[in-house]
Amino acid sequence: MDPYLEGSEWVSVHAELSSEIARQLAPKLRPKYIVRTIRRFIMETPDDIAIATSDIYPDVMVSKIAEQGERYENVVALAPAPIQIATVIPARVPQVSIEIRDVAQRELVTAIEVLSPTNKRGEGYGEYLDKRRRLLYSTAHLIEIDLLRKGRRVPTQAPLPAAPYFVFLSHAARRPIMDVWAIQFPMALPTIPIPLLPGDLDSALDLQLALTTIYDALSYDLSVDYTQPPEIMLEGEAALWGRQCVQAAGLLLS
Repeated sequence: MDPYLEGSEWVSVHAELSSEIARQLAPKLRPKYIVRTIRRFIMETPDDIAIATSDIYPDVMVSKIAEQGERYENVVALAPAPIQIATVIPARVPQVSIEIRDVAQRELVTAIEVLSPTNKRGEGYGEYLDKRRRLLYSTAHLIEIDLLRKGRRVPTQAPLPAAPYFVFLSHAARRPIMDVWAIQFPMALPTIPIPLLPGDLDSALDLQLALTTIYDALSYDLSVDYTQPPEIMLEGEAALWGRQCVQAAGLLLS
């Protein structure tokens, strides 16, 4: 995994990686299964918005300007000219999932989720957990690909090992036990089994091939500035590893 892809390019990477996974699997699974990417939108509001109330002073005040028996005057304080500040409008964030269905019944056999930041924070995390819960109660297999260091991981009964990236496979026949791939920075992304209907052999998904294919095809090397640290910062030994990778590719961090 290239940690530089976790920043502003991730929306593109998420969509293209999901599509490439579908393209890889479709010819392997025909003619019994079809593979489709499903696109939906989630309304996301930034988590760090705070609405505070400050002291309120009246725009109109009454002042006594004469002794008792004399007249009173209303003095109106003019409001200042308004300032202009943009409000926060929830953004429509695209979410792409991969579904494998059998041709005969069109039933969902395997769901593959490439997690996005929206799946891992705020209201989006809760919405994703609801969707995840429905899948776990169904007869479908669930594969979750988490190539983002920030945000919350999927819930597990035991702590996950320390790793920046994960792949989770929940086989319908083995729940609640999951297969978990903990991926360290120097490792290639794994080739994982894709479970199907009972009686059919698993297919295989080469995640590293999928990521490398979209990286080369869409020229992410032209849009990522490798002369600067990644937008999602690396720390400690990971930062040293990142600098070594960049230098080995012929670039120097400034």
